[in-house]
Amino acid sequence: MGEDRPGGRHPRRALTGEVRRKTLYGRRRGKPPRPARQALLERLLPELAISLGDVRPRSLDPRSLFAPRPAEVWLEIGFGAGEHLAALAAAHPERGFIGVEPFQAGLARMVAHVEENGLRNVRLFGDDARLLLAALADRSLGRAFLLFPDPWPKTRHHKRRFVQGQTVGELARLLVDRAEWRLATDDMSLCRWMLGRLTNRPEFDWLAERAEDWRRRPADWPPTRYEQKALAAGRRPAYLRFRRRPRA
Repeated sequence: MGEDRPGGRHPRRALTGEVRRKTLYGRRRGKPPRPARQALLERLLPELAISLGDVRPRSLDPRSLFAPRPAEVWLEIGFGAGEHLAALAAAHPERGFIGVEPFQAGLARMVAHVEENGLRNVRLFGDDARLLLAALADRSLGRAFLLFPDPWPKTRHHKRRFVQGQTVGELARLLVDRAEWRLATDDMSLCRWMLGRLTNRPEFDWLAERAEDWRRRPADWPPTRYEQKALAAGRRPAYLRFRRRPRA
């Protein structure tokens, strides 16, 4: 879990300005990063952080966040420890990658990945993903990822789950034709929830043709630390791939 920067500006204010709304995540405070990692975070995050400032809704071309401009931009929502995002960024230097993570511990780990691997094609957003989605221009993302999000198992908390009608509609707006949205979870209740809200949407096609297609992680899908923990505990994840249907 995250930790507000001691003696510094609150992450929400530093990255997005004063915005108040009900979030999809819980507490952000936790064990602070080690001093060396905290120093790295303070040094590099200002260079990587996306600030929405006075950006108008649906106006931000994510390619403009990178120099040189990449051919396309991929987005990971809730990157956790960052190993999946870092692996993709290293494997595809021609693409730009945006990672969203509200917890400062995750931001600190991702900044360390950037430093250790010399990544120049990563930008980070340290707040509620919905704020960023609302700012991005139509058809501006080449792929999206939502891997092992908090399942919010209690019924009264289901409204906090990321996959809802509004967010599905936003991803449908943002993804280019035939772009993939990849999702993963080891919680079968959440899996059914996500399938129920995506399979009935006219904008998306579920790419699974047989059970093995969602039970086995594709070769071009880097593993995550949480996935390995789930497998070690005997939980079998579901790997869901949806494709944005071409517009008429």
